[in-house]
Amino acid sequence: MTAVPAASPAQNRPATVLFASLIGTTIEFFDFYIYATAAVLVFPKLFFPAADPAAATLSSLATFAIAFFARPVGSALFGHFGDRIGRKATLVAALLTMGVSTVVIGLLPTYATLGTLAPLLLALCRFGQGLGLGGEWGGAVLLAMENAPPGKRAWYGMYPQLGAPIGFFLSGSIFLLLSQLLTDAQFFAWGWRVPFLSSTLLVLVGLYVRLKITETPAFRAVLERNGRVRVPVLVVLREHSRALVLGTVIAIATFVIFYLMTVFALNWGTTALHFTRKTFLKLQLVSVVFFALTIPFAALLADRYGRRGVMIMVSGAIALFGLLFKPMFGTGDFGVVAMFMVLGLSLVGFTYGPLGTLLAELFPAQVRYTGASLAFNLAGIFGASLAPYAATWLATNHGLHAVGYYLSGSAILSLAALLLTERRAAAVAEPAR
Repeated sequence: MTAVPAASPAQNRPATVLFASLIGTTIEFFDFYIYATAAVLVFPKLFFPAADPAAATLSSLATFAIAFFARPVGSALFGHFGDRIGRKATLVAALLTMGVSTVVIGLLPTYATLGTLAPLLLALCRFGQGLGLGGEWGGAVLLAMENAPPGKRAWYGMYPQLGAPIGFFLSGSIFLLLSQLLTDAQFFAWGWRVPFLSSTLLVLVGLYVRLKITETPAFRAVLERNGRVRVPVLVVLREHSRALVLGTVIAIATFVIFYLMTVFALNWGTTALHFTRKTFLKLQLVSVVFFALTIPFAALLADRYGRRGVMIMVSGAIALFGLLFKPMFGTGDFGVVAMFMVLGLSLVGFTYGPLGTLLAELFPAQVRYTGASLAFNLAGIFGASLAPYAATWLATNHGLHAVGYYLSGSAILSLAALLLTERRAAAVAEPAR
């Protein structure tokens, strides 16, 4: 067995660890969200030409969903190596997978050039994005929380979570900037490719930072006691299936509310509510600031009062928020819709802040990368992959109140799972530092 880097017991500097976890998830979510935005604004016109614009949009959103089915595969693949060879090397590989897939999307010929092969290649690249993000998220959370001092696990664990609003803000900003600088003809001819190609620079920065960090204390402890398991995913399924199921259901509401407030809201706001693309992108960017601000606040509450208790309260609040979809979002009034967006994305921050730490603490260190990643990304399948598609169908056929019931129902499921989750402090005691 490869020796533990005993000659290098030096601890990672906190600032380096937190920046490495934050920059990686920022890049990954930036890549992920530029696809989400393009799936609404660009791909229906360039990759899915159809006589019916609604049908083209639904086809585009279907490719958006592919990544969520790839993410558990990425969780099992990268989780295996993350629990076998370490967090650092696996995080580098996940970042490369995501980055290459995103850049290739920016180079793809459209339907006008390749015909039906164009959407097939787009779907393949989307699968690659999901594969990379499936391995990225869990490792970034572990990199942060396994280097955390006692009593600050949720605070450290929220740094990779901040990558979501920052990545979304950057992706929305670049699309908004392009919309303002370019004509529609220029935007659809070549401008939409710029966000995908610009990911190259971000990936290089992320790789540089991650190559400078050392392995986490928790994984070094696993190596020292020869605690690695041969096939982590099998151990998770055999010995920690209850934690996996409960963790998956706990995260469902987080995924549903986020993708309703971003992808579905952008689509519905710019079509049925008749907001311009520029106006609604600005509205989302302002709202995402509140998403970012509530993440650290929720983490502080989680360290003080417990992850589970905070998540229970927020899940209940999301269930109530679902009832506001029709009376607030459905008005089409700018002020009311703005309040709705701010409130909804604030709730996303409150649930997102403690989520990573809570899921990681459901599993012991030797299978934590695999277990936490699988729970998070399986929730992506059930909670996010079809959310924009299902919400669009519900709103079109039954009205916005049906979308609200869909959100409330998902929050009630997550609340039930939280109530069934035991306190796991003893099982995942923080390693000595």
